Amino acid sequence: MREVEFVILGAGAIGSIIGGHLARAGHEVVMLARGARATYLQKHGITITGLTEFTTAVKTLSDPGAIGHAGTLIIATKTPGTEAALEPLRRVQLRTALSIQNGPLKNELLTKAFGSERVLGALADTSGELLPGGEVLFTRNVSIYVGELDGTESARAQHIARTLDAAGVRASATTGIQTLEWSKFCGWVGLMALAVTARSPTWKYLTDPDSALLVARLVRETGVLARALGIRLSDRAVLPAATLCAATESEAVAIITRLGGEYRANTPAHRMSALQDLEAGRPLEVNETLGYACDRARELRLELPLLECFRRLIAAIDRTRREPFAPAPD
Repeated sequence: MREVEFVILGAGAIGSIIGGHLARAGHEVVMLARGARATYLQKHGITITGLTEFTTAVKTLSDPGAIGHAGTLIIATKTPGTEAALEPLRRVQLRTALSIQNGPLKNELLTKAFGSERVLGALADTSGELLPGGEVLFTRNVSIYVGELDGTESARAQHIARTLDAAGVRASATTGIQTLEWSKFCGWVGLMALAVTARSPTWKYLTDPDSALLVARLVRETGVLARALGIRLSDRAVLPAATLCAATESEAVAIITRLGGEYRANTPAHRMSALQDLEAGRPLEVNETLGYACDRARELRLELPLLECFRRLIAAIDRTRREPFAPAPD
């Protein structure tokens, strides 16, 4: 069976942005999607608006078993249910797998499914939103970073990064992917937690002094976990994690409010994907992200009280929002 160049699991905003750009550039792409999204893509293709405007046809499958060989598998689903989603793909003969999901757990799940020799680290400083009509609004195109988990240079990471970049999704290879993934995760924890609880565009809670303080404290607590795991942080992330963790608290808050002003000026409509999920009634990424961090902290006997508080608060928001209302008995 002929090898498919790119298989993308997940046809939400980021998966569609990557798949659409690669398909438009002439690469063979298969999107794995289900339900109404699969039907839409089969009928209309991928439509991207915002930073760029185009529509392109793309092959879409609902059955992963229909794929025999693949060059690169890109995981672009939300984190809930990842392990189950990977199970039917274990039979695919593939050369490389990478995930642009949130949190560090993703690499452990990929390694378990495909073996460490096939797994690359990756993160996306890229944003978009799946619109009600099926189009995808492309709002942020900073970079997708790809690299070997052991920190070595590799031709495959450079090839994938060059291919994505040439297609129009900015990307680069790095030997410091673990540092970058954890640096992004530190910032993402703060941004996600306040997006779900404040329920506002990103710039609003970054410029508010109280919510900016909470973002700063969440970043710094997650940084404590990273340091305990021996992971160096960097400022090459959505938020400058290394500086936020090294600065005084007041300095960290000032940095965050300044960044909020930049969001207001440059991308005022930016909303975290977690807020999009909340408003659309989709499950929130809690256990696999905040929960993962809290579990690792307990293993190391670290106390991260604010992180634990938000983990439980957002889990409660998720459950009470999605579980059917049961009236009290008479």
